[in-house]
Amino acid sequence: MKVTSAHCEARLPVLLRQLKLPTVAANYHRLAQEAASSGQPYDEYLLTLLEQETSQRDVNRRKRRIQDARFPRLHTLDEYDFTLMPNLPQAKILQLARCDFINQAENVLFVGAIGTGKTHLAISIGLAACQAGKRVRFFTAAGLVNALLEAAEQHRLSRVERLLMTQDLIIIDEVGFVPFSQQGANMLFTFVSQRYLQGSLLVTTNLAFADWSEVFGNALSVGPLLDRLTHRCHIVEFKGESYRFRQSLERQQQLAEVGREALTRSVSNVP
Repeated sequence: MKVTSAHCEARLPVLLRQLKLPTVAANYHRLAQEAASSGQPYDEYLLTLLEQETSQRDVNRRKRRIQDARFPRLHTLDEYDFTLMPNLPQAKILQLARCDFINQAENVLFVGAIGTGKTHLAISIGLAACQAGKRVRFFTAAGLVNALLEAAEQHRLSRVERLLMTQDLIIIDEVGFVPFSQQGANMLFTFVSQRYLQGSLLVTTNLAFADWSEVFGNALSVGPLLDRLTHRCHIVEFKGESYRFRQSLERQQQLAEVGREALTRSVSNVP
């Protein structure tokens, strides 16, 4: 049976949908015309189509991983002004963004005052992990505890815990902002114990280790929790004034300078 051009135009879109090749479907006709006009061999034309399909699937997978991570907002390392935090080990942060610690099931702990950029850099590293093909999930500490408590009440805690264990990196932000109930503290301790040497955690906290009993209530559980969390862990201290405050101050100074320049121009134009 001779295959006609009309038959190809009718059948190819159907077959490509069935094979789930949307990028090939979107580009095969244009690339076929270009191949015909340039005398491109059939195998090169096919290779170009499949490379485009593969490339687009990689883009789509990265987008899905970022969506699944549920970051509250997106931050990149390029957006962080390390000059505002001169004591922060920039080389160490850049090393963590390469995600080798995830391959080794190691933890990261960011410790420092409120406003020093811990969440920004935690999200940046999480975003880099998504782009490197890792499964990432972001929680605030209170959000994670509430999710575990709710799952327990609905008799689905085991399923939620299994799902969380499939994540390559779990970010727990703002440990220390909200005290936990004893049940919530126990839930978090159990979760950290399950992750121990099985998967990476990135935790941000404004508390010194000696003060963790303030939010966990039972001082007896704090020692074992910190023992598991800090073993095979990269600890980064954020020392200095509030990063957000200094950024805000710089913006205000810039706006004031713009205002002064505008006023100077308006006065100079007065006859």
